[in-house]
Amino acid sequence: MLRGRSLSVTSLSGLPQWDADKLPVEDLLLFEISWEVTNKVGGICTVIQTKAKTTADEWGENYFLIGPYFEHNMKTQVEQCEPANEAVRQAMDAMNKHGCQVHFGRWLVEGSPYVVLFDIGYSAWNLDRWKGDFWEACSVGIPHHDREANDMLIFGSLTAWFLKEVTDHADGQHVIAHFHEWQAGTGLILSRARKLPIATIFTTHATLLGRYLCAANTDFYNHLDKFNIDKEAGERQIYHRYCMERASVHCAHVFSTVSEITAIEAEHMLKRKPDVITPNGLNVKKFSAVHEFQNLHAMYKARIQDFVRGHFYGHLDFDLEKTLFLFIAGRYEFSNKGADIFLESLSRLNFLLRMHKSNVTVVVFFIMPAKTNNFNVETLKGQAVRKQLWDTAHSMKEKFGKKLYDGLLRGEIPDMNSILDRDDLTIMKRAIFSTQRHSLPPVTTHNMIDDSTDPILSTIRRLRLFNSRSDRVKIILHPEFLSSTSPLLPMDYEEFVRGCHLGVFPSYYEPWGYTPAECTVMGIPSVTTNLSGFGCFMQEHVADPTAYGIYIVDRRFRSPDDSCNQLTQFLYGFCKQSRRQRIIQRNRTERLSDLLDWRYLGRYYQHARHLTLSRAFPDNFHVETMSLPTTDGFKYPRPSSVPPSPSGSQASSPQSSDVEDESEDERYNEEEEAERDRLNIKSPFPLSHMPRGKKKLHGEYKN
Repeated sequence: MLRGRSLSVTSLSGLPQWDADKLPVEDLLLFEISWEVTNKVGGICTVIQTKAKTTADEWGENYFLIGPYFEHNMKTQVEQCEPANEAVRQAMDAMNKHGCQVHFGRWLVEGSPYVVLFDIGYSAWNLDRWKGDFWEACSVGIPHHDREANDMLIFGSLTAWFLKEVTDHADGQHVIAHFHEWQAGTGLILSRARKLPIATIFTTHATLLGRYLCAANTDFYNHLDKFNIDKEAGERQIYHRYCMERASVHCAHVFSTVSEITAIEAEHMLKRKPDVITPNGLNVKKFSAVHEFQNLHAMYKARIQDFVRGHFYGHLDFDLEKTLFLFIAGRYEFSNKGADIFLESLSRLNFLLRMHKSNVTVVVFFIMPAKTNNFNVETLKGQAVRKQLWDTAHSMKEKFGKKLYDGLLRGEIPDMNSILDRDDLTIMKRAIFSTQRHSLPPVTTHNMIDDSTDPILSTIRRLRLFNSRSDRVKIILHPEFLSSTSPLLPMDYEEFVRGCHLGVFPSYYEPWGYTPAECTVMGIPSVTTNLSGFGCFMQEHVADPTAYGIYIVDRRFRSPDDSCNQLTQFLYGFCKQSRRQRIIQRNRTERLSDLLDWRYLGRYYQHARHLTLSRAFPDNFHVETMSLPTTDGFKYPRPSSVPPSPSGSQASSPQSSDVEDESEDERYNEEEEAERDRLNIKSPFPLSHMPRGKKKLHGEYKN
């Protein structure tokens, strides 16, 4: 048992000296609780899954994840085994003997963390009794008709029961329990009400009421202090959920959020200022492509071009080599995800490109799942026509090649009339006639169930972006997530992202923003906003984000129309870049990936655990100086010397792409780029502490 151990956290730079002072993990048990453990619902699953290896490397056999049991997920994602930890084994045995079903195994993700899964349905017969316990604990009642809240109460009650059994058999080991979101919060409330000897952390990835208010098109961030919280929650019939979330926040020893913008929101919505900010990271190794991310871009771009050839057959009067692929992806939240402002900006971009007679074409994909009746006929026909034309051209190429080969062997320059006979001309004419189309290319790939009221389609109709020949901006709505097994666009999401030129995510409500982060680690520039956690993070750590392919739209201090104009200018400026400028920008974007690696950002979670232990067990753990990365200490000064961005060297019109020498093989100076990074990128932790792998060569690949 730990007795009087002092945990010193001191640092001259305002950050702990982690290499000198680590948590005594051999004396601790860490449990991370979330409804999305082995259960993909939203972004929290990505957080936990990608962070698992870093946490498992640090905590070893003393790290456990707690989540719900679903048979399908258990069969496909979990390898069952017996717990080696005696406290966990006895806790499971005790619960199983009293009518529960608790499953244990290793989650088959990188790091292979242990998981403890509770069968919610098997314990549902306890619901009424647990509702009474919850009322006694915090005076919050849960309506019988809210099935999701009832499931969360069962999950939380099982979690609190399990943690009690663990602490009863922990043999002196201290327990840290980290709860994610309100779905797991009931377990925290009950644990504190029962005075369990555990250290608790609660992390909110988005406030319940904040998401609802933003979806209602309110000027949310500029009126945070003016909302009647109880009234707003009551009118939306989520008051009990809001109370569960708020009680979880106030019961935790340490409260954290994922970004500074969410910290401001939480202080007003949940009435507690976060103690620590824990930004979301990624397992960058998963995305690293040794020296090849530029080549991967070229390869996957070619596959997207194949799809575009089929989708726009009969109207393919634009040069695919001068076509840019943009996309937006995520949950179908029309306003929260910024699809409204994006469509309006595309209309204005279309006008600018037409007015300047640009030969640059922009094809925009909306990857947002909605209710459909399967693929539409026109889209499938387009891919069939493309494939038929390819087969025809391929067979004729073989025939032409043989005739040409025979003629050259005879020492003759073959007469084209002898190579192309009447039958060949007939076949080619029939192929041309098969590409005739009397309708415009569809703006959606599927039959939409709510076609007349769908927000994206309704806006497309209002803006008249119908993929006509004169339009320089083409729209394709793909209302389901991408899959390599799709008969239409057979690509996984990661492959698709790598093949695009720019991801556009002008969100109004985005507590963190994994989509632009994923673009960054794959070397794809992206658009974000200063209302997203990712955008705020990049503003604080990169002096000139635009130079590194991170375009940040101001949606907090500008009117919607001004924000729309700013986004339009970003998109127009991107269209004006030459091919070489885009390559250079992708190289710079990819170099930011270190900032988003869990090997860095996981240290904020270490901060939170230090602080939690010092508050929960003050006699055993002591923090000498509270120099933790709170909302006050999260900002870092920008460098005094800021190099210019590539925008200063951009050509003055989109036509610059026409004269670009595509055989050019110019490499920019590596030392100059390294100096640019040193001045521009302000990491919260020294970049030199990060193990470096191979040295990337920049500007080497042309695509």
